[in-house]
Amino acid sequence: MRYKENWDATKVKWSNYWKHQNSGRPLLCVVARREEIEEYARRGEPADYQRSEGYYHGLPDGLACTDSRDRYMNAEKLVERYRYFCRTHEFLGESFPNMNVDLGPGCMAAYLGAEVEFRDDTIWYHPFVTDWDTVGILKFDPEARWWKKHLELAKRVKELAGDDFLVSIPDIMENVDILAAVRGSMDLLYDLAENPDIIAERVRQITECYPSCYEPFYQLLKDEDGGSAYMVFQIWGPGRTVKLQCDFASMISPAHFRELIQPSLREQADRYDHVLYHLDGKECIRHMDALMEIGGIDALQFTSGDAGPDGTLEEWDEIYDKAAAAGKSLWIKVYSGGFEDWIAHCERLVRRYGSDKLFFHLPEMSREQGREFIAYAEKNWSDVRGSFC
Repeated sequence: MRYKENWDATKVKWSNYWKHQNSGRPLLCVVARREEIEEYARRGEPADYQRSEGYYHGLPDGLACTDSRDRYMNAEKLVERYRYFCRTHEFLGESFPNMNVDLGPGCMAAYLGAEVEFRDDTIWYHPFVTDWDTVGILKFDPEARWWKKHLELAKRVKELAGDDFLVSIPDIMENVDILAAVRGSMDLLYDLAENPDIIAERVRQITECYPSCYEPFYQLLKDEDGGSAYMVFQIWGPGRTVKLQCDFASMISPAHFRELIQPSLREQADRYDHVLYHLDGKECIRHMDALMEIGGIDALQFTSGDAGPDGTLEEWDEIYDKAAAAGKSLWIKVYSGGFEDWIAHCERLVRRYGSDKLFFHLPEMSREQGREFIAYAEKNWSDVRGSFC
């Protein structure tokens, strides 16, 4: 891989992470700015931002996006923008160059018929289901307009990228979250209260759709060894790697979750090689027991919500304790405070959970900071057993 020096060693670390048997220091995602763009960051000049990659400092005029659609659908510009990012950043630790061809969070909704609205910071799907009785079976259609557009975009990006960097599998999403996108969250809540059996059947249909959406992307985007990366979360694994979630779970009871969501997640988790579960928001913590019963989930990631604190608070230990007790690895995003705080927060978690099943996702930093962080981790966090066993 052109922009990653220690890719073979990185793949070994990732493979062991999924087995909860990592040796040495924890896995670290550290993307560092090279000197040629450091002055832009130091001066605090505005930078173009891409959600899954980071900040584009000093982006040449010819690579600026002309509008929201151009930001997501222009394959040539997407690749050249990411090449610029790779040339101006260094991928330290277990970070690796992987480009996103996402069509928004939950792109299965578009394949099923939702209209797509491009925005600068995301993609929005407009619900189209007004009455379930008038909608046929939700099933994968290889001739669907947005499916064909998305797959063609991914093919072109992969062709242009070559072997220089990976192209990540997009955020397809699953279960009730897709139903909420095509129906609307409030209407779906009423449906769940009035006709739970109908919603259960629709969840089953979405679960059956998922492999038909995932597999073509996997076959197209897998690396030379059959490994795959999944966007935003910066994860790689040998074989089929996925992120699963249910954000809608924040609005339903544990009983409904077990009846409606847990079977779908278990079926999906058993199907794939490496599974990260994205737990979004404090309201979803009540479903941890049901989630940890799913053996196919290999690792857990917790997000406190939009603009909330990062994943290092002691308050979240109740989540990580349950995950560690269930034998899961932990994916923890670190961003609260400054550089010294990041080290201190990670230190606390390493001492508690050990180094064999931890992954820390750090903010973009300077090259000097990145190397200092890695050196500190190598010296102080290697093969730590942890107090929580």
